[in-house]
Amino acid sequence: MDQTREEKSVAKLEDSVLETEGKKGFSLKILLIGLPIFVIQLIAVYFVTTNILLPRIQINSVAGVVPGTKENKPVAADASGPKELGKFVYIVEDLIINPANTDGKRLLLSTLGFDVPTEQDQQELKSKEVVLKDAVISVMSSKELSQLGNMAYRDTLRLEISNKLKQVIPKVKINTIYFSKYILQ
Repeated sequence: MDQTREEKSVAKLEDSVLETEGKKGFSLKILLIGLPIFVIQLIAVYFVTTNILLPRIQINSVAGVVPGTKENKPVAADASGPKELGKFVYIVEDLIINPANTDGKRLLLSTLGFDVPTEQDQQELKSKEVVLKDAVISVMSSKELSQLGNMAYRDTLRLEISNKLKQVIPKVKINTIYFSKYILQ
């Protein structure tokens, strides 16, 4: 009887070893099916990114689309010819701005330069300095700290300030806006 028990236990042990050997090996089916599917997915993601997403991003940045505005109209470029930048710059120094949703605990200290094409435009900005400061503060204080801290967002901020100034001081044409001081605290 002892031999039959031993033979049975040896037979059971051999069966369990054979079963586990079949399960331990790497499945060739997973490799043959999974790897090509993974490669096809990578190619599809690359195609979508390079042919669809990147051109849209580049078109929006070249056209000057202002994100966050209601109409998302592109800002038209002036076709009057080359501009001489930096000749007439009106500077507004040390504006202190409370960014949105900071409860006055965080501040932005900024100095802006407004490049205008003529001396008359520069004098117009000087005479309407209070209106100019109010427009700049209203645009910048509506932005959250994450937006104001993002270097890539500054071009959008320039466009929004320029559009606001076109509304409040329509006589003055602004070539560009410079940030000579921009300190977030």
